[in-house]
Amino acid sequence: MIHRIKTTFDTLAERGEKAFIAYIMAGDPSMDKTLAYAGALIKGGADILELGMPFSDPIADGPTIQRAAQRALQSKTNIAKIFALVSRLRKTSGIPVILMGYINPVLKYGVERFFKDAAKNGVDGVILPDLPLEEIGNVQNYAEQSGIDIILLAAPTSDRKRLLELSKHTRGFLYYISMTGVTGSSQKMGHKAFESIRWIKKNTQKPVAVGFGISTPLQAAQVSRFADGIVVGSAFVKLIETYKDASRQIYLLSRRLKSATSTLS
Repeated sequence: MIHRIKTTFDTLAERGEKAFIAYIMAGDPSMDKTLAYAGALIKGGADILELGMPFSDPIADGPTIQRAAQRALQSKTNIAKIFALVSRLRKTSGIPVILMGYINPVLKYGVERFFKDAAKNGVDGVILPDLPLEEIGNVQNYAEQSGIDIILLAAPTSDRKRLLELSKHTRGFLYYISMTGVTGSSQKMGHKAFESIRWIKKNTQKPVAVGFGISTPLQAAQVSRFADGIVVGSAFVKLIETYKDASRQIYLLSRRLKSATSTLS
C-alpha cells in the first residue's frame, strides 16, 4: 500500500526541510484551470497538494475561500469530478493529494463508496473539519480499508489531553490551526500556539503541519522553525480570484514559500 504522505514527511525530514502544503479549491473557476494551477504549485515546489471540495454552507472557511466554493459550485463541481481531476493529475505527478471538505457531501455520496473511489483515483488523505473525533469511527474504518489517511485538526483551544487523543487518531500528520477563527484570518499566531506545537512534538511521533493565517514567506519561515510543515491556502485562492490566468503568480508564490521552508539555518 502506498503511503505518500508519510514518505514525503520522512524524506523532507532527512533533507532538513519542512513540508509545504498548498491548498486551492477544486473547480475554481473550472476543472481545467484547477489542473493548470495544481501544475504551477507543483512546479513551484509544493510538497503536498490540498484540494477543497466545495460546499454551500462552510463553517471553517473565511470569505476568500467561501467565494471560491461558490465559483466552484457554479461550475458544477462535485465529488465525482474532483476524483476525475485527481486521476488526471496522477498521470503526470506522484505528489500526495489531500481532499478537504465537509462531511455532508461525503455522506450524500456514500462513505464507503467515497473512500473506495478516492483510493482508486489516487487520493492520499482527507480532512473533514466538521467531523468530531467522537464521531470518526466508521469514517476512519472505511478510510483505513482503502488506505486513505484521515487527518485531524487541533487548535489553540485544545487542551493537552485532547491533543494526545487527536495525535493518536490522526493519520499522515496532525493539522494544527494556528489561531481561533476562519481561514485567511489576519491574526498573528499566538504564543500559546507555538507552545502547543512544541509540546505535541515532544509527546507524539506524528508530524505537525500548521495552517490558517500563513500567507507570506516570512510567516512560513517563522512557523517552519517549530512545525514539520505549513499549509497555505487563501493566498493562492486570492490570486485565482484576482487574475484571469493566475498560473505565473501561483508558481512564483509557491517557489518563494518552498524556499522559506527549505532554508532554515
